[in-house]
Amino acid sequence: QVQVAESGGGLVQAGGSLRLSCIASGSSFSVDHTDWYRQPPGKQREWVAGMPGSGVTSVTGRFTVSRDKAKNAVNLEIDSLKPEDTGVYYCNIRGWRSIRGTLSPFDIWGQGTQVTVSS
Repeated sequence: QVQVAESGGGLVQAGGSLRLSCIASGSSFSVDHTDWYRQPPGKQREWVAGMPGSGVTSVTGRFTVSRDKAKNAVNLEIDSLKPEDTGVYYCNIRGWRSIRGTLSPFDIWGQGTQVTVSS
């Protein structure tokens, strides 16, 4: 079974930066794509940034996704934080896992980590 967990959220001041981590755990799996989403208070979940499984770094505006191979983690760094960046940030991983020699796709979400940006 593959699991994913986010960490690194917290309360930060506007203008600062924050790094969130997404760590996948399990056995016999490969990742096709990792995406970060967020859900602002009272709003729908929205895509923030992402990277293919073979990627190293991806930049989308103020958001940088990078891979930490040593920790098997995909990080999201947010620069120049704004109050509107406040929300719960989720990691989504899609890939394949081997179960008794048979490849099966998976698409899993973490439980999210809260980011609150004060003005």
